[in-house]
Amino acid sequence: MIKIRVSPEELETLKWRCPKPQLAEWMREQCLNPDGDWVRQSKGPEPADPALLRQLAGIGNNLNQVARRVNSGEWGAADRVQVIAALAAVERELAELRALHR
Repeated sequence: MIKIRVSPEELETLKWRCPKPQLAEWMREQCLNPDGDWVRQSKGPEPADPALLRQLAGIGNNLNQVARRVNSGEWGAADRVQVIAALAAVERELAELRALHR
């Protein structure tokens, strides 16, 4: 335990600057983790947009259906080449999106 003394004005300033309900928690984060990479942040990741999650689930479902049909032998070689080309295009676009958001 570390005890520090602050003036009433300093205490009010600290409380005013603190975005958390617990001043001690915020002070630990600020002092031990100023860049955000030593200690796990307590608030956790931002929640994902439910509409985005539904879209991703739909895309995953479609990809599973395509994989099932490709593996079933139902499509001929030309159809499989077209599917692979389309999937490669999707992969390129996803790589571009990832590069933009880094």
